[in-house]
Amino acid sequence: MPGQRAVFIDRDGTLTEEVGYVNHPRRLRLLPRSAEAIRRLNRSGLKAVMVTNQSGVARGYFSEEVLHAVNEALVSQLKAEGAYLDGLYVCLHHPTEGTSPYRAVCDCRKPEPGLLTRAAADLALDLSRSWMVGDKISDVLVGRRAGAGSILVLTGYGLGEWEYRRSLWPAQPDHVAEDLLGAVEWILGIGASADV
Repeated sequence: MPGQRAVFIDRDGTLTEEVGYVNHPRRLRLLPRSAEAIRRLNRSGLKAVMVTNQSGVARGYFSEEVLHAVNEALVSQLKAEGAYLDGLYVCLHHPTEGTSPYRAVCDCRKPEPGLLTRAAADLALDLSRSWMVGDKISDVLVGRRAGAGSILVLTGYGLGEWEYRRSLWPAQPDHVAEDLLGAVEWILGIGASADV
């Protein structure tokens, strides 16, 4: 029996406003249509899974305790809007910054697929029938490397990345959407009927 389908979602610039390193829960703000996007996934039966690089921990910009508080604020803001995430997966590492155990070459820092493969194992997901949504080429590439589809959103860094840098990319997204809700609508419509 095949695993469940999921939409993997980058945090900063995709689900929430891109404000640089989020070093306090009050700096975290959902993008305007994000809660609706997550509600649609919740109603559809697709798993909504956040996957995010947070090298601010390795760089010493904030602690794991602050990161947990920020992610709790995210969960709380979504809950207030009637939405929930099925999983939150975070890479704390950086290959050249900080000290052990955070300074590390790992398999979980996007574009490496470790966060997605870990979530797939934990939640019984079928990566080949799932999607990665984010605002950077690292999000597009992690989808490819995990065997999932990929969608670039034009929020966060997405617009600049798409307009000025895509000719340099080693891979292109399967779709480009205005925001997370646009990506989810596409997945539930056109994308849902085709295998990735």
